[in-house]
Amino acid sequence: MRLAITAGRRGRVRFVVQDDGPGIPADQRERVFNRFHRTDLARDRASGGAGLGLAIVRAIADAHGGVVTAGESPEGGASIELELPGFTPAPAREPAAGVRG
Repeated sequence: MRLAITAGRRGRVRFVVQDDGPGIPADQRERVFNRFHRTDLARDRASGGAGLGLAIVRAIADAHGGVVTAGESPEGGASIELELPGFTPAPAREPAAGVRG
């Protein structure tokens, strides 16, 4: 699995997660963002999946004015791309008196 964080278009931050697993079939790439959706019937709660992870990612993207998409990784697995509006870091502050770093 790989994670890349880069500058996106128009001052956005782009996160890309890619793996070499079974991937997401093209006809299900939008449906994986629905709550409780699983692409593989063998993945159930007992084997580690409630079908909420990508639905939560979509909710976060929507709440922050971003977008998230699913595609195919160069390794053949899944690729999830999340773009969020960029941010300007706050200037560094001196630690409060008596606080050690």
